[in-house]
Amino acid sequence: MAKLLHIEASPRGKRSASITVAEHFIECYRAAHPGDTVDTLDLWQAGLPEFDGATIDAKYAVLHGQKHTPEQLQAWQTVSKIAEHFKSADKYLFSLPMWNFGIPYKLKHFIDVLIQPGLTFSFTPEEGYKGLVVGKPVVAVYARGGAYGAGSGMESYDAQSPYLKQALGFIGFTDIKEIFVEPTLASPTSKDEAIASANKRAKELAANL
Repeated sequence: MAKLLHIEASPRGKRSASITVAEHFIECYRAAHPGDTVDTLDLWQAGLPEFDGATIDAKYAVLHGQKHTPEQLQAWQTVSKIAEHFKSADKYLFSLPMWNFGIPYKLKHFIDVLIQPGLTFSFTPEEGYKGLVVGKPVVAVYARGGAYGAGSGMESYDAQSPYLKQALGFIGFTDIKEIFVEPTLASPTSKDEAIASANKRAKELAANL
């Protein structure tokens, strides 16, 4: 039995195009993989820890091979708990809207907490950086008001999908599939049309994840 972890980054609930497509993906996934479990992490309800001075100092203590102070240890244990929960999954689904051409700040916060030495990546002078979360597939659902795909003339404005792929690639992911829900704001019917098109790809990917 495998576990699919859904990282949900939109605060809009049922009004969210990314969540709508992600829920369709999950429905299709459950049908194709009835023995698997699905865990959803709503980043707007997760209570992520602040990446403050104690946490940053704890990170550098790890990088420099130093012992943690009691305050640093407490901060690092909180970070480690989030990383271990993330790593406990076998497969991943991210759903996120485009905000100001990039990702929502809650998802950036989560990524900043997650990407830590010894937890999701390692570094040695001989090997350089090495991702520690390997051999696991990811599907990312991106919702955007405009169109930013190939041939749109707006490709250079897309800091949403390239950033997420770069962050996930850094910690070891190589199998990253994408679903684009776009454009959702071009016309009164464009959102429904974009969702319908994305749902077709979601069904296909869910069956084969």
